[in-house]
Amino acid sequence: MTDRTRVLYNADCPVCSFEIDHYARYSAAEKLGIGFDDLNACDLEPYGVAREDAARRLHVLKDGKVFSGIDAFLVLWRDMPRYRVLARIIGLPGVRHLASGVYDYLLAQALYGWDKRRRARRRSRDAVR
Repeated sequence: MTDRTRVLYNADCPVCSFEIDHYARYSAAEKLGIGFDDLNACDLEPYGVAREDAARRLHVLKDGKVFSGIDAFLVLWRDMPRYRVLARIIGLPGVRHLASGVYDYLLAQALYGWDKRRRARRRSRDAVR
């Protein structure tokens, strides 16, 4: 297992891919060596999560440990100089708790639900063809 940071995300989700593509471009420009894995096209075994679980929230693999949700964002942001201040602020005890709640119960749920509906529409369109 590598100590290099790897990010698992849903490239089929327009919102997820927009944000993660931004991080990937920044990482490449700064030569940070962060890896980005599309959950739809990679081996999920190193992350230890099923596709549906991976689609529900962001996952980051660092130093052989998997982080998810806000903890995953904190690990990712700490590895990117531009975002270290954000990681410090969001990592504060009260702020972290609030951010975790907002992410887990609002944002992640909404994005996952939206992605499920998009996939269902795509399957029904493909079935008609």
